[in-house]
Amino acid sequence: MGAPTYSVRPLDESTWPAFAALVEHNNGVFGGCWCIGFHPEGAAKGRTAELNRDRKLARVRAGTAHAALVFDGDDCVGWCQFGTPDELPRIKSRAAYEKGRTTSPDWRIACCYVGKGHRRRGAATAALAGAVDLIAGLGGGTVEGYPEDAASVPAGFLFNGALSTYERLGFTRDRKIGKHRWVVTKAVAPTAREGV
Repeated sequence: MGAPTYSVRPLDESTWPAFAALVEHNNGVFGGCWCIGFHPEGAAKGRTAELNRDRKLARVRAGTAHAALVFDGDDCVGWCQFGTPDELPRIKSRAAYEKGRTTSPDWRIACCYVGKGHRRRGAATAALAGAVDLIAGLGGGTVEGYPEDAASVPAGFLFNGALSTYERLGFTRDRKIGKHRWVVTKAVAPTAREGV
């Protein structure tokens, strides 16, 4: 059996049903977060998965939620969330991050997720590469991620992705902000638009 052939599409109203199906199949992801935890409103304790779902859908409809969704055929099997710092202000290791910060990125990679039964088959790499491609199409700029060394953290807790995946895709280490967490950066050139 060969490796799956993935396609990547942006999260929007047309892809929401496939995204929602993946989240629902995986119990709301990370305790019902619905990938809202890095947005300004966060996924605070006491909030229901239903409220997080409704808030995420509202952001998708408003165009203030971005993600590269990975499809295996018609099924969404994973994603890589990205956005501007205003869209995604709630990053992990925030105090250490602020202490060493000298500039702000144009974009952040905040969350990477691959559904059960699809892990270790290249979906996370496809999602991160897809996010970089979508960012290029949105004008490019400096992109930051906050991955951890996969050898030091259980796979279920790699919600920012694995450091090795970022490095394979051309990100470079900027500084350490946790025991195993790094700030990595990449300059992404804008994609040339046809007819311009």
